[in-house]
Amino acid sequence: MPNSLSATPALRAERLSTAADIRAAQRLRASVFGSTYGVHFADDLDQDPFDAHCLHLGVRDLRSGELIATTRLLDGRRRARLGSLYSESEFQLEGLDELQGPLLEIGRTCVANGHRTGAAIALLWAELAEVMAAGDYRYLMGCASLPMADGGLQATALLRQVAKNERTPEIRAIPKRPLPSVEVPDNLVAQLPPLLKAYLRLGAQVCGAPCWDPEFGVADVFILLRREDLCPRYARHFKAAV
Repeated sequence: MPNSLSATPALRAERLSTAADIRAAQRLRASVFGSTYGVHFADDLDQDPFDAHCLHLGVRDLRSGELIATTRLLDGRRRARLGSLYSESEFQLEGLDELQGPLLEIGRTCVANGHRTGAAIALLWAELAEVMAAGDYRYLMGCASLPMADGGLQATALLRQVAKNERTPEIRAIPKRPLPSVEVPDNLVAQLPPLLKAYLRLGAQVCGAPCWDPEFGVADVFILLRREDLCPRYARHFKAAV
């Protein structure tokens, strides 16, 4: 259902509840991930067993009626039913069971080409804030991707930058498929993809070394955001959750 805090004259954030809406989200994911990573999806749908257990959020263009952004959220309480979070297919997450407070895993976030000006993702964040507030979630976590066209230089440079962080993450993410070691020039600064940059600006931490994702041909890092660590400058997008 739409929420009053997450609407503009042209765009509206929604919680996707019907089978048709969720298929539209899977179709959008397949289109975005296919064009970005060169992945082919059967029936032009990006779907997996986790979808049936997730809350799906979307942003709709009211002029065309098309879904133009989406993400999915998995409540940590459903982990026992499923056996794991999606992130645990890529990482061993030391410390996950010791976290104090309810958590949400975020994943499969994407925005359609032509709508990446910031408005769509801001509405998605606002809808996420409503979910976090309603469930009193303390943690948001998930995987964020880095391109590997450079052989892993950017991913390795990011890890080096993260190692300088003074805060120690509450989770240690150990990749099940580590990246091969590469030599990185001392002056190389990682160029972060927009989504990962947004997470870090919000106050999220990268919790360990990247994992190789062979399906998408990217390096994934595990990120963790504590609600109390939200950066004040960006917390307005989460004002209902802080």
